[in-house]
Amino acid sequence: MSKNPTDPAYPVQMQLEAYNARDIDTFMPWWADDCQYYVFPDQLVAGTAEEIRERHVERFKEPNLHGKLLHRLVMGNTVIDHETVIRTFPEGPGELDVICIYEIISGKIAKAWFKIGDKRVYG
Repeated sequence: MSKNPTDPAYPVQMQLEAYNARDIDTFMPWWADDCQYYVFPDQLVAGTAEEIRERHVERFKEPNLHGKLLHRLVMGNTVIDHETVIRTFPEGPGELDVICIYEIISGKIAKAWFKIGDKRVYG
């Protein structure tokens, strides 16, 4: 995992670590103020950092929330992660696979797309 601030993967790694810590104040600085957050391919669900904050404040209340990085690919200023995310769904705890595509500009996430797989509820 990159700890080099000039590496495009650095802000992605830092926001993933903050996500897993469920720390909204550490999570948010990695997102540009005017960032765009999509459900893949083109459903805009948040068009500002404040809207991203609102989405994650509730999610960070989930006690088992955790994104496990399976693979990362970096090409230029684009970072693609494949993760398994553990969540608490209305039906109970479970997991789902997510492909996360991040566009990094000036050390921040400017755009992100999330292709979400089928959820698997435990038990």
